[in-house]
Amino acid sequence: MDINDKDKVNEKYFSNLSSRERAIFEGAISMGALFHQFIGTPVSLKSADSLQKAIEDSIELQPGIKKIKVLINPHILVELDNEFEYTSLTGDMLDVKIHSEFQKIRALIRMKFIPELNYPLMYVESINEE
Repeated sequence: MDINDKDKVNEKYFSNLSSRERAIFEGAISMGALFHQFIGTPVSLKSADSLQKAIEDSIELQPGIKKIKVLINPHILVELDNEFEYTSLTGDMLDVKIHSEFQKIRALIRMKFIPELNYPLMYVESINEE
């Protein structure tokens, strides 16, 4: 099956979505995958940069993802420092921006810890239509 055939089959399953909805879907499904794939990963101050890069490289492979920026809060890692010199990654440590695009519709999907909610919230930060 060549790429054009794959595109036709792929579009069959997304024909009920607008371009705007599809851009949001691609970013949101990638954010969910990121959260459930990487939460619990061992992390330290020493490994945080390489883990951020590994998450970015992995999620950028997903359809429609144009850019991703992952920040692991180093202040939380310092506070959680223990005799083992690492901890498990949690949602409150992450600030993530996923830029997704479908047919010139760009969505910015965000996850960050919201203190008032005491929760790492995933949400649509913005949508830009050309």
